[in-house]
Amino acid sequence: MRILVTGHLGYIGTVMVPLLQVEGHKITGLDSDIFKECTFLGQIQEVPFIRKDIRDVTASDLKGFDSVIHLAALSNDPLSDFDPEITYDINYRASVNLAKHAKKAGVQRFLFSSSCSVYGESSLDIITEDDKPNPITPYAESKLLVERDVSKLADSTFSPTFLRSATAYGASPKLRFDLVVNNLVAWAYTSGVVLLKSDGLAWRPIVHIEDISRAFIAALNAPREIVHNQIFNVGLTEENYQIRELAKIVKETVPNSRVEYAKGSGPDKRSYKVNFSKIARILPQFRPKWRARAGAKQLYEAYVAFGLKGDEFEGPRYKRLEHLMQLITSNKIGPDLRWKMDH
Repeated sequence: MRILVTGHLGYIGTVMVPLLQVEGHKITGLDSDIFKECTFLGQIQEVPFIRKDIRDVTASDLKGFDSVIHLAALSNDPLSDFDPEITYDINYRASVNLAKHAKKAGVQRFLFSSSCSVYGESSLDIITEDDKPNPITPYAESKLLVERDVSKLADSTFSPTFLRSATAYGASPKLRFDLVVNNLVAWAYTSGVVLLKSDGLAWRPIVHIEDISRAFIAALNAPREIVHNQIFNVGLTEENYQIRELAKIVKETVPNSRVEYAKGSGPDKRSYKVNFSKIARILPQFRPKWRARAGAKQLYEAYVAFGLKGDEFEGPRYKRLEHLMQLITSNKIGPDLRWKMDH
């Protein structure tokens, strides 16, 4: 299959592309390369790519592809809160336009990287794809709006699938430290303290980025009729944790570390447990390999190999919002998050 992967140079994309290639797919990337200075550890698999802002994509960019995997986005709540209007512009409007252009260009399959964060704050014991989402951030709302509008494009020639991934974690050449497991292990390794910035009672499902990639591969390989215009939660039901449980796993993984709560740490409104039985039933070839404890060990070993220091993981190189602010301050990108002409 000829596949275009948007955001192929990002946290998930740099892990997903090699796994797609192992499957025999021919990959082209599309990325503005705005985080090019954020490489952490390991080689990034080079593939032909279109260096372009997702907001500027045209139908001609998409000609000849069988499928589009759309990962590119402002990637989390703090980043989306920075300027909600830019978040809606990139994550929502540009994503819907990408799908429209893909359909016009004859692309048959469109896999959208959505998020379990659309569930936001839930009073339900456990949430399925059929339950009503309750997004409480611009990031989560932008994902839900894309699902709504792109699903309307589905027909006999264009087949979208929406993959709502649990909170991601795991080592990557473009590592992010603004994700709960990655962050807790980094605190533990660099300071000896597993620092909780909330009361730790909120529930969150987690999933390794290699397993997210496997879910996309399973959806690509599945017969069209079973994934057509479908939503899938991506993860494992037994991988729902309270944040304090994750902290305990990290403490047991990183030698000589202890759990502490930050001053003023209170409840986190984003609390939800997610049911992942649909993807297990409909895409049985999706078999997640990672669990929290093994993932924490992988991250710890990566940090040891890199020699990670506290000022690095808390600094602008590996925190997406801080990095963008640094690029704006140094006049490399504008407030609209586009490269200046001389870069």
